[in-house]
Amino acid sequence: MSGRFAAADLGATSGRVMVGQVGPGTLELTEVHRFPNVPVRLPDGLRWDVLGLYRGVLDGLRAASRSGAVDSVGVDAWAVDHGLLDADGALLGAPYHYRDGRTDGVAEKVGERVGGAAELYRTTGLQHLPFNTVFQLASAAGTAQLASARTMLLIPDLIAYWLTGTVGAEETNASTTGLFDVRAGRWSEELTARLGIAPGLLPPLRAPGDPAGTLLPHVAAETGLPEGTPVTTVASHDTASAVVAVPATGPDTAFVSCGTWSLAGLELPGPVLTEEARAANFTNERGVDGTVRFLRNVMGLWLWEECRRTWEGRGYAVDLPSLLEEAVRERPFISLIDPDAPEFLAPGDMPERIAEFCRRTGQPVPGSPAAVLRCVLESLALAHRRTLRRAAALAGRDVRRIHLVGGGARNAPLCQWTADATGLPVTAGPVEATALGNVLVQARAAGLVGDLASVRRLVARTQPLRHYEPRGDGSAWDRAAARVEPSPRNC
Repeated sequence: MSGRFAAADLGATSGRVMVGQVGPGTLELTEVHRFPNVPVRLPDGLRWDVLGLYRGVLDGLRAASRSGAVDSVGVDAWAVDHGLLDADGALLGAPYHYRDGRTDGVAEKVGERVGGAAELYRTTGLQHLPFNTVFQLASAAGTAQLASARTMLLIPDLIAYWLTGTVGAEETNASTTGLFDVRAGRWSEELTARLGIAPGLLPPLRAPGDPAGTLLPHVAAETGLPEGTPVTTVASHDTASAVVAVPATGPDTAFVSCGTWSLAGLELPGPVLTEEARAANFTNERGVDGTVRFLRNVMGLWLWEECRRTWEGRGYAVDLPSLLEEAVRERPFISLIDPDAPEFLAPGDMPERIAEFCRRTGQPVPGSPAAVLRCVLESLALAHRRTLRRAAALAGRDVRRIHLVGGGARNAPLCQWTADATGLPVTAGPVEATALGNVLVQARAAGLVGDLASVRRLVARTQPLRHYEPRGDGSAWDRAAARVEPSPRNC
């Protein structure tokens, strides 16, 4: 009546392996291993250290095996990035990082080949982001690497392949590539033909809950897990896993999965493919049980993390709890930014970029780390407001509550200011939503939990949640919102 499941959860800045215990009225999560995810800049661009990530997963599974039996393993990670395998199944070079600039200007060329951006959206329903997989593949056209490739695997599928030796593409992550027909729920043969992508490059699709194979003998020996330990296909896009663990109780709720990115939107029974949705740059991504995550990517706490990294690189110690206390005491709305402005996408000196944005828009430059933090958090709260209001209008939904999950749920000022800015109550938590969603899909495949509603009731009963009510009449936030114009591609 209970099970123990290992979740390999790979994020843009760190990875970890967590073990979840699931049973009647029980949902407990323990971190057994954490490891950094640090990209490497090579002469030809910014790459992921995917072998280091795989080593971290193996070390984590070994730690999981030392703490007890494991019923199955699941892998989730970020979207769009991928590895290419040759005819022998060997990896052709380290995968590119989505923040690498090699796709600049590629989207327009792809649009010309497929009949325009509107036609691409009608098929994929995907938000225009310069690093979507379709643009990454187009940027590699004519290269020896792509010519030698026989299989493309997104990052979690690549890790699962190394664990099991089996090839597949999990559908929630496949739907982020720009090659997936969101209405039909399959790869778009028409798009791949128009773009000259070899039909065999895209592997067979798998749904969350499907078997992904069992651990290879050498993997079992290295990790201490038994041969034959199942690897279960989970919602391998980390946001899809996080949404599984959103403790929502009805259709009048919105979600914000807040970490490196803020993924803000609604869970719907089907896609919204109107011209208005395309113009607003909303995406339709596959969720569990055929649902659709209708959302928009908002630059999230990456802004703050890059500030912290820059300051620490200059020898300044950054204590976030103390800075949050100072930020709350700063005067409100002195300086605001558009988090989705293109200058904030690439790694670099984020404090200077924020300062330059403020100078260019005639605002005071934040004079201290606490003032920068206040600027970032207020700007994110306004972005959450703008995005969720637009999502509700496009989908014809009445939103009465926001569920904010992920690492941002720890940030009390951000949660409170999101409530204040939107005028809606915010339920914050669970913090570990992605790992919980990973574990819960495994538990459901094992027959321990039922449908999504029962999964979410279990989350609500067992996980710590905090509630924030909006304060004031919102007029100050209305005036602040009027000052910040979104970037053209994100309005």
